[in-house]
Amino acid sequence: MRALIFAAGRGERMRPLSDRIPKPLLSAGGRLLIEWQIGALVAAGIHDLVINTAHHAQLIERTLGDGSRYHARIRYSREGERAEDALETLGGIVHALALLGPEPFVAVSGDIASTFDYRNLDAPAARIGAGEYDAHFVLVDNPPYHPRGDMGLDGALATMRKPWLTYGNIAVFAPRVFAGQGSGRQPLFPWAFGLVERQRASAERFAGRWYNVGTPGDLAELEAQLRRAPLSAPS
Repeated sequence: MRALIFAAGRGERMRPLSDRIPKPLLSAGGRLLIEWQIGALVAAGIHDLVINTAHHAQLIERTLGDGSRYHARIRYSREGERAEDALETLGGIVHALALLGPEPFVAVSGDIASTFDYRNLDAPAARIGAGEYDAHFVLVDNPPYHPRGDMGLDGALATMRKPWLTYGNIAVFAPRVFAGQGSGRQPLFPWAFGLVERQRASAERFAGRWYNVGTPGDLAELEAQLRRAPLSAPS
């Protein structure tokens, strides 16, 4: 299984820190934010990674290189050179499809840190590959900044019914679901809600540690949290 890590945007709420340094290259707990995801994916046996870039694309590519020092193979889906060139999440997936291949792939934000074990996605990916679903979403309890959540969970099925949970920026998709999808700048949601409404998406609730680093305050809080209780550093 391959993985796409989103790293193209500026991260407007992280400004001014993200003006000169792309948000995924900011550090917390002695690691770049994106390295938490690279390490976790590799630890789960996912070594073939695609990273989309736009804002400070060359800096990201120079910093991470070909992935060999992470025991990974990293390829880049460059969307441009500026933040304004970034295609957002859905557009970024469509742009990167040729690098992701025909099998189900993981899609994850480059600015989260968590203890989620990506091996948990093997079974959902197999069901997606068999045609049972088209997508699988990892959901977390609603954080204070998003109290209404995004979708519900009914057994293994994602629903648009309460109680709501929040999309944890980790998913698996079948490439086939993007067939015919136009290129250009497009967000993943609300497009992905159509998969939920058609009962083509499974989901799971992750109750472990999960941090979405959106602002300088979030970054400082994550650093403080990791000082008190470090995440297990993926090997």
